[in-house]
Amino acid sequence: MNYFRAPLADRLAAEYVLGTLRGPARRRFDALLPAHPALRAAVIRWQGALVPLAASILPVEPSARVWQGIEARLFAEKRAAHEPSALAPAGWWQRVLPWRAATGLATAVALALGVALGLPKPVQPPLVVVLSPADAAAAGALSKVRFVASVSADGRGLVLKPIDAVALDPQRALELWAVPGQGAPRSLGVVAAQGATTVIRTELLRNTAAFAVSIEPAGGSPTGAPTGPIISVGKLES
Repeated sequence: MNYFRAPLADRLAAEYVLGTLRGPARRRFDALLPAHPALRAAVIRWQGALVPLAASILPVEPSARVWQGIEARLFAEKRAAHEPSALAPAGWWQRVLPWRAATGLATAVALALGVALGLPKPVQPPLVVVLSPADAAAAGALSKVRFVASVSADGRGLVLKPIDAVALDPQRALELWAVPGQGAPRSLGVVAAQGATTVIRTELLRNTAAFAVSIEPAGGSPTGAPTGPIISVGKLES
């Protein structure tokens, strides 16, 4: 993998800052950072662009049920180790001890299963797509505009936000497109030049190989296909 390629370095840095770069890929990226000034610079740029967005996210307090489940998982063994052990009684008690042990084991299994089923399932992270500058010659003043698209895990929602300042003529608009591997692109609507735009569709990722942003007349393309220059494109990982 050629990390000196600017688009690749930019995409990996975005995923690194967002936290969607995980496992061996993240560890490899961490190891490469000290030796790659371009990667470090890309990470700094993305931190400056994305970290301020976290200020708009309201914190969510976990329910008491979730905390109880976490404590039961983390501290059950520690509590058991500090409980005083009882001396084994003699006589008839020894005869019922195997039954009590089996009952205790069944109870423990039931409790563990209840905790596991009671905890919420982990939320799948969104798919993050970086749209990089495309047609510099045709885009003119917008030749260096980048966008970041965050697609929900179920593929039904997308949030698009420009990373760079967009100086758009009042008679023009930006339009987002879902680009298939083959065939004509599908319009996802006009998007804002400033701030975030939310797009809701049933199947955003179906037959979609990339997202693209074009410059169109005010109100969007009159033909249902891109009529102006494509200024940014972001490919989906296969």
